[in-house]
Amino acid sequence: MRAKTLSTLLLLLTLPLTSPVRAEEGLQDSLDAVSRPLLEALNLIGTPYRMGGRRPDTGLDCSGLVRHVYKLTHDIELPHNAREISLRGEPVERNELRPGDLVFFNTLGRPFSHVGIYKGDGKFVHASSRSDRRVTVSDMRNSYWARRFDGARRLLPGLR
Repeated sequence: MRAKTLSTLLLLLTLPLTSPVRAEEGLQDSLDAVSRPLLEALNLIGTPYRMGGRRPDTGLDCSGLVRHVYKLTHDIELPHNAREISLRGEPVERNELRPGDLVFFNTLGRPFSHVGIYKGDGKFVHASSRSDRRVTVSDMRNSYWARRFDGARRLLPGLR
């Protein structure tokens, strides 16, 4: 019994020491990294829609919004095309969506033709070419979006 206790003690002494404060800081850093894209997208609400738009000062389209946000917050280069963005990151099931995940829709009669950033509670931020014609928040449970949902991707899998 004594040998087992001694080997357990030695094992514990060889493990890396992490203080609760350091662990909490690491968790906070991860939460900050995950929330930055969503917060940046929310800051862009009201930005005018512009087909092919890449910059908030002149207008954004859906992929331009996502591309701008992830470049600004994580220096991630994304294509300016929703379908091509849908090939990045890891797939996410609808019931496992987390804020900051990308959500894709079939809005032009072809899969993955629209992209937005999941906000939580069934809502997402996107550059709408419909009547809003601006960056806005929509509800994925709305019949229009629910029928057109194509899937979701997580660009920051290591931070969850």
